Parts: sequence; structure tokens; C-alpha cells
Amino acid sequence: MLSKLKNILTSIVDAVSTKTLSRSELEEILNDYLYKFVEIDVAYDVAEDIIETLIRELEGVKVKRGVNVKQYVYDILKKKITSLLLSVERVSFENEILSRVRKQKPVIMMIMGINGVGKTTTIAKVAYRYTRKLKLRVVISASDTFRAGAQEQLEKHARNINVPIVKHRYGSDPAAVAYDTVMYAKTRGFHIVIIDTAGRMHTDIDLMDELRKISRVIKPHYKILIVDALTGNDAIEQAKAFEKAVGVDGLIVTKVDADVKGGVIISLAYEVKKPILYVGTGQKYEDLEVFTSNWFINKLFT
Repeated sequence: MLSKLKNILTSIVDAVSTKTLSRSELEEILNDYLYKFVEIDVAYDVAEDIIETLIRELEGVKVKRGVNVKQYVYDILKKKITSLLLSVERVSFENEILSRVRKQKPVIMMIMGINGVGKTTTIAKVAYRYTRKLKLRVVISASDTFRAGAQEQLEKHARNINVPIVKHRYGSDPAAVAYDTVMYAKTRGFHIVIIDTAGRMHTDIDLMDELRKISRVIKPHYKILIVDALTGNDAIEQAKAFEKAVGVDGLIVTKVDADVKGGVIISLAYEVKKPILYVGTGQKYEDLEVFTSNWFINKLFT
């Protein structure tokens, strides 16, 4: 996980920890790393920001005797990357959910994302986490009435985690399925409604219109976009497009355990300015972790 980003950071530390360096010397050393960052899905503006911070912090600096120079540089990098992530951190999200549930239920979450990002499995992971950890009653809405097999796949997950599912026949109006699920939840005292939606390319106007309709009908408390860490900068473009077309309240990044590059999370925080709520770290229902800057920094620097 994140191995290429780790290697670049280690290489930078080794390169600039030899002696006191002038700005021109630092620029000569670090400019090569600008493109190495970009190659591992760090957006160009983010890479440039990190490099400029290093140059500014290290220019002409004489490290005090007894201070580990490499650790000094690592600390600059840690501080910079942490600041990028803290700008969108939302560590109290689950407390916010519990607070909403106490005031009004059900809390409605509309889940969006293109095909292939792991949307269905992630919905099951979220439902599993909320029933087991938060002790909430969850119902899932099978509002993807478009893709063949989508309802059966979701239904299998629902059985596995013992969560009810509301569905209509294929070809039904997805907004109607979502509405019926909300009514089901209200009359039976469920705390959380998780709305599945059809996977769609962010360039598909008709399907985006369908998402807007669902949103108008059910007025979700949270519109959550799922993106795949392995798609790199395309995840950023997807997030921007969904935000423009429908609105996005938070992100879940899947397949982080398989992401050897590591740059996409930093880029999402910097470019999209939406909180990363969870990260998928495996295939099991338990493999969904709350995202925090500390979680990422610990993975990156240990």
C-alpha cells in the first residue's frame, strides 16, 4: 500500500539531507521529483506545492547539532501532507450520523459512482459497519434498476449481513424504489436508508438526470461518491463531474490496499475539497476504515 509514494519521499529525504543547500541547488534536485510525483497520481498543482514548501523550508537552513537531518526533512513532509488532508478531514462523521438519528430518522444516504469502483460491495460494508459498530437498523434500497444482475448482487450481500432490502422489478423508476424504501424505513423505525444507484459514467447526461431526480424525490442527507484509488487522476475528474451535476457531500475511496502509487488520496483532498469519509482496505465486510489524516500519515511514514 502506497509503496511508490513512500519510496519517492524517502528518496527526496536522502537527496536533500547531505548539506546546507541554496535555493538553486534545491530546485535542481527537487524539480525532477515534480514529475515523479505526477507519475504516481499526485496532481501537478499538489506536487508543485509540496516541492515549493520543501524549498522554502530548507533554503539555507543549518540544522542544529544533535538534530537528525533526515528526520527534520521527514517532519517537513509530514506537516505539509497532513495540512493538505486536514483541510477536508471529517473525523466526526459517525458521531454526526448518530446525532442525526436521535433527532430525526431515517438518515438517508445516496450512494453514487461509476461501474467498477466497488459500489455494491462498499454499500454492504457501510451497512455492516453501521449495524455492528453503531448498532443502527439499516435498510438498503435497490435503486439500480438498470444493470442486469445488480439487484441480485445487492440482495446476496444483504442476506450475508442480515439487512433488509427494498426492490422493484428491473426497468422501474429508481426514484420510486428510493421513495418506497424511505417510507418502509419510516413506518418500521429504521435508522439508516442506504440508496444504491445505477453505476454511470460521469459524462452520461441521461443517467445524471436520473440521479438528480432521485435526489429531488428523497432529499438525501448525504450524497456520497465512491471512487476507485486505482483509477488515479480519473477519480478526481469523476468527483468534480458528480459535484457539478448532482452535488457530493463526501467520498469513499475503494481498493486502497491495492494502491501501490498512493497519490490519489492527496490529490482528491487538494483538488476536490470534499471529505474522504472511509477507505476500502480489503474484500471482507470488516475492511472499511474511517479515513483520517493520521491514518494516512501512519501508513505513509511507518
